[in-house]
Amino acid sequence: MGRVAIFIDGGYVDKVVERELSGRRFDFLRFSNEAAGPEERLRTYYYHCPPFQSSPPTEDERARTARADAFYHQLTLLPRFEVRKGRLQKVGATFQQKKVDVLMAIDVVHLASTKQVQRAVLVTGDSDLVPAVEVAKFEGVIVDLYYHPNSVHRELFEVVDDRHAIDEALMQKVGRAK
Repeated sequence: MGRVAIFIDGGYVDKVVERELSGRRFDFLRFSNEAAGPEERLRTYYYHCPPFQSSPPTEDERARTARADAFYHQLTLLPRFEVRKGRLQKVGATFQQKKVDVLMAIDVVHLASTKQVQRAVLVTGDSDLVPAVEVAKFEGVIVDLYYHPNSVHRELFEVVDDRHAIDEALMQKVGRAK
């Protein structure tokens, strides 16, 4: 048996849970244990951006940031969890994540190329990860993808080794009520 690392795009999970799974809660430790199966879990990496804050921040922005910081702190207290933060950039009337995909890609490639893991589990739908998946596979790592069918890029879906839908059956195992 080998070692596995879990890579979770927190923004992706937020979107899938909110839009597709009626806002149920995603238990990240239960998910990590489920996804690792009998293999040793080296670590779960969770990637997200703290909420945007204007200068000076509004009370609502401060409250959202405080809630996010508390959540990130709780994740870091879980066994073998690490939080990696990007930043949120306001572009016109919308917000864009910055650095999240790059951080995830670097971690996947590093752990694969240094032979620290034999399997990588991605929770994302973003095709920006395709080159990292290709490198990991070239290094002999099996790459699993957890995705929602309504929110995954075709190119990413096709390049991974194994696919697992984030659906009601999975949520029965790893979800919690609100």
